[in-house]
Amino acid sequence: MELIQENPDLSAYLAADEVIDHDHPRVRDTAARLAKDAADSYAYAQLAFEFVRDTIPHSQDSGDLRVTWRASDVLEQRTGICYAKAHALAALLRAEDIPTALCYQTFDVVHGLVAVRFNGAWHRQDPRGNKPGVNARFSLDGEQLAFTPDPGAGELDHPVLYAAPHPAVLSALKAAPDRPYLWKTLPTTL
Repeated sequence: MELIQENPDLSAYLAADEVIDHDHPRVRDTAARLAKDAADSYAYAQLAFEFVRDTIPHSQDSGDLRVTWRASDVLEQRTGICYAKAHALAALLRAEDIPTALCYQTFDVVHGLVAVRFNGAWHRQDPRGNKPGVNARFSLDGEQLAFTPDPGAGELDHPVLYAAPHPAVLSALKAAPDRPYLWKTLPTTL
């Protein structure tokens, strides 16, 4: 699948905003702590991916009822669904000048992940969090995502790379007082 930048300006994939708030002290501090152990930007990207995947539980898996959507809040509260975890990873990567996009897949509902740009190409990564049956890994040599869509079942990969969260995703997150409510209002299409 060819990934398509929504915005042709690569700097859009480095920008901070209300959601990917990589200028926030919590994001900057976390990024600096991770960067100390990284030999280069590739090693940093892998460390940031593993940090989000492994230390911030997916709220559905952990039973956490809180809904987070802003990257700094995900890092502070240490919880989030796929979208929130993608926002946190995007912020950590952008904090170290690694172009990062938000991208999506559709199953029963829309699933969120990121794409990082290395060596002139985009590479999708899924920081959702592993569990039995899910084994996502950081890779620039072929995708190792949490889920693979089955086109025959109406599932699909969206090729568009977004600089900011898709409006349907962000509005669902912002409107949800808790995760059970969010689960009833998750977008099913983009």
